[in-house]
Amino acid sequence: MLTQRDKAIIKDLNRFRVMDRDSIAELHFAGLKNPKYAANNVLLRLLRDGQIQRSTAFTPFVYFGPDVFMKQNSAKIGHFLAILNVYKEMRKLGKLESFWVEPKYGKKGEGAEPDIYCMYRGTGFFIEVQRTIYSDKLMDEKMERYVNLYNGSIVAKPFPHVLILSDQRYAIDGEYPFKVFQAQSFTDFVNSLKGLEEKPKQESGVKIKIG
Repeated sequence: MLTQRDKAIIKDLNRFRVMDRDSIAELHFAGLKNPKYAANNVLLRLLRDGQIQRSTAFTPFVYFGPDVFMKQNSAKIGHFLAILNVYKEMRKLGKLESFWVEPKYGKKGEGAEPDIYCMYRGTGFFIEVQRTIYSDKLMDEKMERYVNLYNGSIVAKPFPHVLILSDQRYAIDGEYPFKVFQAQSFTDFVNSLKGLEEKPKQESGVKIKIG
């Protein structure tokens, strides 16, 4: 019989595709005397019962939901863990209202494919988590897909802001009908807005009130 916490863990594993043991302990066993020990016991039971999958190619071990089909040493694992880290970061900052991993808009390979769609403090964001460096051409193509999405009827207005999280600063010089931001982390992005909080919304273009 699965407990409510078991079900919550499996739901998150399916949502994030893959999670490391320490993140599972942080999100689902916080407040216990030894979260990692408790997480290990529960994960071992779920694994033994065939409810989840595990890869020992990483330290700490990483786990997959029953609906996830991914090689245990897939190069995509690092990417999904980076998305998970953004979620944990935003969660600590507070007022994270929704968080979707890799939502699809339009035909595969043609439509916009953000790593994250989220609603944070009443504002929608499409977030790109760039662990690898894109060429200017590839980044231009990615931004053009967002323009096409904006001009379509799939996403309701107001259109989400586009936020690129990367150590690399991209030369995004085009005029876009939506706001585009770049930062190394979501915390850095929020901190960069603090100087704008006294400006009128129409001037800053950002609806977040930094409290």
